[in-house]
Amino acid sequence: MERLNRGTDGIIRYLGVDTTLVSMLDRARRTWPKSEALVEFGGERLSYAQLWERSASVAGGLKAAGIGVGDRVGLDLPNGVSWVVAFFGTLLAGGVIVPINTRLSKIEKDYATTDSGAKFIFEPGQQLPQASPFVHESTSDQDLAAIFYTSGTTGHPKGAMTSQENFISNVETAIRVAKLEPENLRSLVSVPLFHVTGCNSQLLPTLSIGGTIVMMPSFDVGNFISTIAQEKITVLTSVPAIYWLAMNQPQFLELDTSAVTRVLYGGAPTPPELVKRIIAAFGNAEVGNGFGLSETASISTFLPHAFAATRPETVGFAAPPVELDLYEVDPQTGVGELLIKGPNVVSGYWNKPEATSSSFVDGWLHSGDMAKIDDSGFCQIVDRKKDMVNRGGENVYCVEVENVLIEYPGVFEVAIVGVPDEMMGEKVGAVVVPIPGTHLDTKELIEFASSKLASYKVPQFLKIQSEPLPRNPGGKVIKPMLRSGTDWGNPLR
Repeated sequence: MERLNRGTDGIIRYLGVDTTLVSMLDRARRTWPKSEALVEFGGERLSYAQLWERSASVAGGLKAAGIGVGDRVGLDLPNGVSWVVAFFGTLLAGGVIVPINTRLSKIEKDYATTDSGAKFIFEPGQQLPQASPFVHESTSDQDLAAIFYTSGTTGHPKGAMTSQENFISNVETAIRVAKLEPENLRSLVSVPLFHVTGCNSQLLPTLSIGGTIVMMPSFDVGNFISTIAQEKITVLTSVPAIYWLAMNQPQFLELDTSAVTRVLYGGAPTPPELVKRIIAAFGNAEVGNGFGLSETASISTFLPHAFAATRPETVGFAAPPVELDLYEVDPQTGVGELLIKGPNVVSGYWNKPEATSSSFVDGWLHSGDMAKIDDSGFCQIVDRKKDMVNRGGENVYCVEVENVLIEYPGVFEVAIVGVPDEMMGEKVGAVVVPIPGTHLDTKELIEFASSKLASYKVPQFLKIQSEPLPRNPGGKVIKPMLRSGTDWGNPLR
């Protein structure tokens, strides 16, 4: 087990680990040259030796195209072998990779490539550049390796500047919290690699210990289920909605899940009933909930299997070697802004010095998430700082109310927002989407909420709609659209 040490800068780091992603892949290809590294659904398979050779060839092609050390390279490809080869090829060339959300419009993609100053872009339908193999040898752990653009719901996204150390720290953390073992490790990537979850917490940790990554170029629930069996998948990582969707398919009842040893989730509140269903459906697996941000290279906290069913309202404990604290704590509620420190925390935002100076202070990331941490170390996210509802001076944390309403039978998704009110300033409004084919009784839903929440937190406005909640390309609910575009009707009380 790697040791931990606190540096002179106050940050706890792993000792005895790879220094860069290039050295990590080099070690892997020397240790497991013939082992299967990558599998693309409906596509090709690569061994570790082949992955290294292809990536070095792309690095040579980038060098021939004029890409030098520190140059930014856009990566606008779907999940697959080419994505991974382009990713490592850029790093082997000494470049900085800029993963691009393939769901964005052209204008939005252009913002990322222009803001980052990308000199080359990997695009669909074009062959990867190739030339004599090349490896830039002098990369250090503090060098900038990637820029991940955040999927904000207001304004332009910000580019999180991710160093080699940020990547490697998260790799080690993912291996530890998920208890990943090299033997028979086959991990199914069903989320986009352009997100830090898919790239940093699935792809890279698996390759670090000689496992196999199986990638779906696009999500299809039928293929998701069949691939688990056909590829003998042992590790699943996804968002709660995908597990819910899969378990509600008729063919899931025929799936042998006995080979699956880990089922990991995150990215959205997970209803306690869904957690119980996951545990029952994957009887041989340990489950776990990870929470993190682009700014923390993925994992900040982790809720392990032992507490998954009893403390599902939390995101668990600080993941090693991360430290947590709260800023400007409300003495009545114990809620404050979540602060995060660790070697996984990025150095700042590309080309945004003001945003950097306000969010990264004295080694701590001001996450923008409102949270509380109990005496046992459990961290509970209660809201985004910008999303709180101020009802006559009382702060209502949207996530807290959302977590209650999502427990009600028949609720598929829910969003809480503030509804303008002349007297109170804001009142609590809920937009609820039922499970298809389900009828929700408004009175019973509100009575359910009233049994679990203080009266001022119970929604006074309720809109039940069949349309899914509006989301940005990163999957986050666009609450400003709900605030301005919802016809609330009369208040419930």
